[in-house]
Amino acid sequence: MTDIDNLLTAYDEQMREAPLSPPAGVTYERDGSLLRIVGQFRGFVSTPRDIGVRGSELDRLIARQRDYFAARDQAVEWKTREHDQPADLTDRLRAAGFIPEERETVLIGLAEEMTAAPALPDGVTLRRVSQDADMHRIAAMESAVWGQDWGWLGDDLIARVSAAPDEIAVLVAEAGGEVVSAAWLVFRPGTEFASLWGGSTLAAWRGRGVYRALVATRAELAAARGARFLHVDASDDSAPILRRLGFHAVTTTTPYVWSPQN
Repeated sequence: MTDIDNLLTAYDEQMREAPLSPPAGVTYERDGSLLRIVGQFRGFVSTPRDIGVRGSELDRLIARQRDYFAARDQAVEWKTREHDQPADLTDRLRAAGFIPEERETVLIGLAEEMTAAPALPDGVTLRRVSQDADMHRIAAMESAVWGQDWGWLGDDLIARVSAAPDEIAVLVAEAGGEVVSAAWLVFRPGTEFASLWGGSTLAAWRGRGVYRALVATRAELAAARGARFLHVDASDDSAPILRRLGFHAVTTTTPYVWSPQN
């Protein structure tokens, strides 16, 4: 039986203080115990499990992040987990004008157990990509899936690959020259983890094994690099698939976002 408490401890100890190599124009800044990331399409705040301050001191810490990005006329995401301390963190974020977005489930699995890949549908191929044009094709596919302009994603992937090509592996599933799904694997140097991101698939290709094949291919890459664990922040659509593959839910995560339009 998998010890969920040990998985959660490994996640808290290794994943919450493991920033990646910053792309050009992105900086990491400390404010007390939290890490502030500046220069992406929106700001980002990550914290340890226990932020270490309470009450009015916590309110001031939250306000500093909001006001910092307000001065830049930029939105900011504060990433929370359901087991974070203090327990009233999210109440205080709301009071400061941060709005919760969709909750996701934090899943962890053993990389070596996730490498079995299903057969792909006829005409579908998987390919690792690194060219700028492919990143823009991924962004166009994501825009079609979500009905929003995800052009920023292409620029973000280009910057990540340029900054640290050994820390990311970007994969596309293609059919007839069209990107039908895409996903990427982020290696976490100095930890036992690699993270799965992306995995969006055009509606006509869902339920046909494409997503599972992308998971298996990334698991194989992770295991080959010595990663023990795979981590995913999974949507309600993806979580059941991943749990059937052997991933374990350890907590949930909810982004709280402040923007100048709030």
